[in-house]
Amino acid sequence: MRIVGLTGGIASGKSTVSNLFKTHGIPVVDADLVARDVLKKGTGGWKKIVSAFGEDILQPDGEVDRPKLGQIVFSNPEKRQLLNRLLAPYISSGIFWEMLKLWMKGFKVIVLDVPLLFEAKMDKWTKPIIVIWVDPETQLQRLVLRDGTSADVAQNRINAQMSLDLKRTRADIVIDNTGSLEDLKEQFQNVLFEVTKPLTWTEFGLSKQGAASVLISIIVGVLIFRKVYNTESL
Repeated sequence: MRIVGLTGGIASGKSTVSNLFKTHGIPVVDADLVARDVLKKGTGGWKKIVSAFGEDILQPDGEVDRPKLGQIVFSNPEKRQLLNRLLAPYISSGIFWEMLKLWMKGFKVIVLDVPLLFEAKMDKWTKPIIVIWVDPETQLQRLVLRDGTSADVAQNRINAQMSLDLKRTRADIVIDNTGSLEDLKEQFQNVLFEVTKPLTWTEFGLSKQGAASVLISIIVGVLIFRKVYNTESL
């Protein structure tokens, strides 16, 4: 199975590319959606966060107030690191199970959409790695427009993440999203061609079909061995 890593920065357009993959029939494991699940009321992740940050971060219904928690961690690097450290095991486990379900369904190519792909060291699971890049000015303008926040608040959120310039140096494929949506879609077609190429032998071996082929080969080999062994022993 080919596991494609997809990452970028806030307001870079990563979600748009993720949706383009989905519309072309390629399943996406979204780390943000997994993170929402592990923060649901009563889960292990929820209990860890409430214990660390207090009940002030909860809504009246007991669910985590995500915007409020975001304000806390984006303005405090130590608390942001604490949050990541507490949730990392739950998110990694959730991602693994989502990938396993897709593997069981026989998908040969999946996209792993993780904002903190490099920071969480999940890049070692993926090949190729796609980084959605925009210049700093465009990123700031889009974030301010999208969230309706001040430039200072938006810049703090951008600064809380690894820079896109650094991420692009570690990418196999870079999509420049400073242009229009049509420009993005044109670049995406080239990327789609790359990621849907025939699997390498290693990737095929990791697919459900490859595992089945290996199992069948082993069974056939064992049967032949037993037949030869029995003949020789007569």
